[in-house]
Amino acid sequence: MKRLFVCTSLLLVAATLSAQTAPPKAPPKSPAATESATIASANITITYHSPGVKGRAGQIFTKDGLISHDSTYPIWRAGANDATKLHTDSDIMIGTLLVPKGDYTLWVNIADPDNWILIVNKQVGQWGVKYDKAQDLGSVKMTMAKPPATVESLKFTLKSEGGNKGMLSLAWEDRTGMVSIVVK
Repeated sequence: MKRLFVCTSLLLVAATLSAQTAPPKAPPKSPAATESATIASANITITYHSPGVKGRAGQIFTKDGLISHDSTYPIWRAGANDATKLHTDSDIMIGTLLVPKGDYTLWVNIADPDNWILIVNKQVGQWGVKYDKAQDLGSVKMTMAKPPATVESLKFTLKSEGGNKGMLSLAWEDRTGMVSIVVK
């Protein structure tokens, strides 16, 4: 009888332990994000990871700031983790750069933190600090602006402006870079 009691107790303890749920995971430091838009007939998607300022305002884009520690500096992955991905199912112009339909990565030259240059690169699938300049399709100067308040989490925006025109913007901390999109 004693054995039956011990075995039953052990089974109850095991069942109770296995029924307990695991503690919730902490949210990722730089969560994955996607921005998509249809401009004219073009479907355009940007896939990236969105880091936060997290109390480092004024310490992100400076020459000795957060991004300056990346091995690709002053070329920045325009996000965190994997290189930021661009997909377009139609030929488009980003600023003055013709981007044929396909998949690319986006980088930003922040050598001058107040004058960003968007880089479209043909290499895809790499980690965000594996930049190969030889794979650049080209680059375009971005128009810069100051957001009205600190942008805590990095944010890409794609917006149709009617007809075959649109806008790509990238905002984080105290800067926003914008460039026009025209569907060919």
